[in-house]
Amino acid sequence: MKVVITGGSGFIGSHLADFFIDSNYEVVVVDNLSIGRLENISHLFVHSKFTFLEADITDFDSIEIVFKDADWVFHLAALADIVPSIENPNEYYRSNVNGTFNVLEACRKYHVKKIIYSASSSCYGIPDEYPTKETAEIRPQYPYALTKHLGEQLVMHWSQLYSLPAVSLRFFNVYGTRARTSGTYGAVFGVFLAQKLAKKPYTVVGDGFQTRDFTYVSDIVNAIVTAAESNLSGEIINIGSNNTYSINHLVELLGGDVVYIPKRPGEPNCTWADISKAKQLLNWHPKVSFEDGVEVLLSNIDYWDNAPIWDKNSIAKATEKWFEYLS
Repeated sequence: MKVVITGGSGFIGSHLADFFIDSNYEVVVVDNLSIGRLENISHLFVHSKFTFLEADITDFDSIEIVFKDADWVFHLAALADIVPSIENPNEYYRSNVNGTFNVLEACRKYHVKKIIYSASSSCYGIPDEYPTKETAEIRPQYPYALTKHLGEQLVMHWSQLYSLPAVSLRFFNVYGTRARTSGTYGAVFGVFLAQKLAKKPYTVVGDGFQTRDFTYVSDIVNAIVTAAESNLSGEIINIGSNNTYSINHLVELLGGDVVYIPKRPGEPNCTWADISKAKQLLNWHPKVSFEDGVEVLLSNIDYWDNAPIWDKNSIAKATEKWFEYLS
């Protein structure tokens, strides 16, 4: 079988590419390297069944040919992070909406057997209910969340109208090895691990009692593969750890000093997926405990050697627009 992975040199995508190469699939990775890193997939170049195409999903003509004869497509390519999406909404719309449109049209042109879309739990915004079900109201707080949800709506519409088999998986707080190390101020693990390497204090938002549904990347990959192998189509499914963990607990596991920074508007006090649908329809269950996942990261901490080291002042500067627009 042939699979196409957009964003395949990134965090989740590179782990997915590993899985399919190990399973003897033909794998094509499409990535413009704006976020992904070649070193995440460099070990795959020796495999005869692996192909890398450096291209942007917003350019249909440059990507469409690799979808020919593809069985499954895994669409992970997207721009991420909150502040850049506020500052450059045009780029986020172009990548996350127009780019998704192009991927869908390529899938339709070449009669791909199934597409799995990587959606974001950020679409729920600040929900009323925890754990949060797929039926919760959609309340995007910033353009990244909005554009990822618009991409999901496109996927579901193409599935319904053009009979393109599709499943959308809403990921909750994915962490693990190869998480992004560069770029703008973003996910807590990249920030904290770089701070730990530099022997700097962790910048904890608010009082640290807020909780997140941290889901380990191998569980995410397993969910993606399970969804592809299933007979499901037209379904939107939460993928999470089946629990929620405080930032203070994360700091305890990492070990080190702490400084506190102001609580940010537009952020929920809790993220926590109701994964009963994933259990029921996919027979999928997360396997990696939070403690074990953090231990794996600590044993691979050198990966974050060149990551930006954030402190109280640089974070305040980087998040000015966050407070300006979301307050």
